[in-house]
Amino acid sequence: MSRLSLLLLIFIYILTPSFVFSSPVQDPDLVVHEVHRSINASRRNLGYLSCGTGNPIDDCWRCDPNWDKNRQRLADCAIGFGKNAIGGRNGHIYVVTDSSDDDAVNPKPGTLRHAVIQDEPLWIIFKRDMVIKLKQELVMNSFKTIDGRGASVHIAGGPCITIHHVTNIIIHGINIHDCKQGGNADIRDSPHHYGWWTVSDGDGVSIFGGKHIWVDHCSLSNCHDGLIDAVHGSTAITISNNYMTHHDKVMLLGHSDSFTQDKDMQVTVAFNHFGEGLVQRMPRCRHGYFHVVNNDYTHWEMYAIGGSADPTIYSQGNRFLAPDDRSKKEVTKHEIASESEWKHWNWRSEGDLLLNGAYFRQSGAGASSSYARAYSLSARPSTLVGSMTMTAGSLNCRKGSRC
Repeated sequence: MSRLSLLLLIFIYILTPSFVFSSPVQDPDLVVHEVHRSINASRRNLGYLSCGTGNPIDDCWRCDPNWDKNRQRLADCAIGFGKNAIGGRNGHIYVVTDSSDDDAVNPKPGTLRHAVIQDEPLWIIFKRDMVIKLKQELVMNSFKTIDGRGASVHIAGGPCITIHHVTNIIIHGINIHDCKQGGNADIRDSPHHYGWWTVSDGDGVSIFGGKHIWVDHCSLSNCHDGLIDAVHGSTAITISNNYMTHHDKVMLLGHSDSFTQDKDMQVTVAFNHFGEGLVQRMPRCRHGYFHVVNNDYTHWEMYAIGGSADPTIYSQGNRFLAPDDRSKKEVTKHEIASESEWKHWNWRSEGDLLLNGAYFRQSGAGASSSYARAYSLSARPSTLVGSMTMTAGSLNCRKGSRC
C-alpha cells in the first residue's frame, strides 16, 4: 500500500464517527454515506498531501512554504489552452478590505468591485475572511487576478462574476455559490465607463467573448444557471482543480448551435472533481475543441459529457463512476441530433477509467488534425486521478506553510 493510500485510510478512520465501526449491525448504505461525508469534510485539510502528486499545476507552486510572498508565481503555473492567462502578474497587489457592494456605478475603494474595474494589471487578494454579496454582477476589466489564498472568501447570494469581452483573467481560490440573476441596472466596467446591463443568466462565472482565462481551485455550487459558462467566441480557457457540487447545468461551452463564431473555441477541463448532486453538462460543448483530461466524476444524474453542433471532444485519463441507475450509465450525450448525424462528430475516449458500468460512446473518424486542435497537455494515467484531484476546490492556505 502506498503512503498516500495509508494516510487516506487513517484519515477516514479518524474522521468517521465511531458509531460507524462500533455497531455489529450497521446499515451498509449508512456506512458508505458516512465515509463519503468524512472524506468530503476532511479533503480541505489534506493540503500537505498535494506536494508531488503529479498534478502539474499544484506541483508548480504548492510545495513552496513562502507562497504568500511569491503569489504572482501562480501565473506561471497555468497549463492547457488557458496557459497564457497572466492575470495581474505584472501589476501591483490590491488588498480587498471591505466586503460591501453598495453601488455598482461608484464602488468604494477597498471593495472587490473597485479592484476589478481598474485599467491597470492588479493581483487582488483579501485582508480577511469575507462573504461578498454582490448587488449586481461583477464585471471585470482585463489583466486581473482574484486570489483568495489565505482567506475564506465567498461570493454568494447575489449575482456573481462576469468576464465580458476582456482578456487575461485568473480566478483562484474562491467559493462561488448560490448565484442569482441581476441586471436591468447601470454597472461600471472601468474607471471611465458604465452602462446599462440587461438581466444576467445567474452563472457563477460567465465568460462572454473572453480570451486567456483561467479558473482554478474554486468551489462552485447551486447557481441559477451554469456554474461556469463560456460563450460568444470565448477561447483560450483552462478550467482546473475546481470542486463542483449540487447543481443541474454545470458547464456550457458554446453559445448556440447556430452561433458558428464558437467554432474556434478551445477549452481545457482538467483535474476537477465533479462531485455530489450534479446532473448534467460536465461540460456540454458546441462547435469548438475541448480537452477533458484527468477529472474525477463521482456523480451525475443524467450524463457527464455532452454536446451538439459537431464539437471535437478529447477525453483522456478521466475517472468516471456511473450512478447505480441502469439507465444512466452512459458518460456521453449527443444532443439534438440523429445518430446518422452525430456518428461523424469526433468524440474520443483514451485511457479513461470507466467504473460501475460507465461507458463512453465514441464517434467520428478521428482525424488526427481535429484531435491535435483538441489536445492541450499530457494526460496522466487515470489511476492517479484520485491523488491529483484530492484537494480540488478552494484551499485552506495559511501563511508560512505549504498551501
